[in-house]
Amino acid sequence: MKEIHQPVLLEEVIKYLNVSENKNFIDATVDGAVLAEVILEKIKPSGRLLGIEWDERLINLARERLAKFGRRSLIVHSNYIKLAEIVRGQKFENVNGIVFDLGLSNFHLEISGRGFSFLRNEPLDMRFSQAQQAVSAREIVNNYPPDKLEKIIKDYGQERYARKITEAIVKSRHLKPISTTLELVKIITGAVSYNYQRSKIHPATRTFQALRIAVNNELENLKTGLTQAFQILNLGGRLVVISFHSLEDKIVKEFFQNKKNQSKILTPKPVLPTSKEISINPKARSAKLRVLEKI
Repeated sequence: MKEIHQPVLLEEVIKYLNVSENKNFIDATVDGAVLAEVILEKIKPSGRLLGIEWDERLINLARERLAKFGRRSLIVHSNYIKLAEIVRGQKFENVNGIVFDLGLSNFHLEISGRGFSFLRNEPLDMRFSQAQQAVSAREIVNNYPPDKLEKIIKDYGQERYARKITEAIVKSRHLKPISTTLELVKIITGAVSYNYQRSKIHPATRTFQALRIAVNNELENLKTGLTQAFQILNLGGRLVVISFHSLEDKIVKEFFQNKKNQSKILTPKPVLPTSKEISINPKARSAKLRVLEKI
């Protein structure tokens, strides 16, 4: 069976979480449960894992994969911004470690059909949970005021052509609604310089990132999730976070620094994937792993 998501820095996550028998852990972004399965194997015979997944299509895959662990595995369909509420509701106690893998899943890029990839012709959606979220990328692109749209593209995408791209989007949406990824890619490409079109990074990369972050409120959610995770951890418990772009990493780094009087930062510099891992899984190239231990 082809994995729908290949976790990056897997060995490093297990090491830094200090995974061992009979301990309890939380995977705040369980996805297809590949990492969760490895953790559950290592915390036998009585260690438990709570997994949280926002995407309703991934929940069933995770539960199916972890069914063999019985009651030691608990998978909840929710967002990690409700971490404290979930832990209380499930009476999940003595948490020795929490991991956040913030990367976009292979499932979302290649299987979901929700417009996360600018290489596929799909509806402009980008919601991680269609059941629990109202605002899609299509709504933002077609209905947000120009100044708000430009700010999203500039701030979340760090896109230097944000104004020109916004102007092109607004001009195009006056003629007809922008409904698909490739329609948006064509508009973006036409708005930027020729050299930018031919640069190493696809010209739509930053705009697509910005829209995804806005649709899913990713940066604010991360701040909320980290705060709750730290509160939940046992003394001596570890918080492991893998980020994939500078905006996420900045939030994680600042959060860790703000907690330095209550914790020990185990990664003064982020842990990066090896060249071997990147050759096997090119999507790992931008990953950064940071770890703190609550004291």
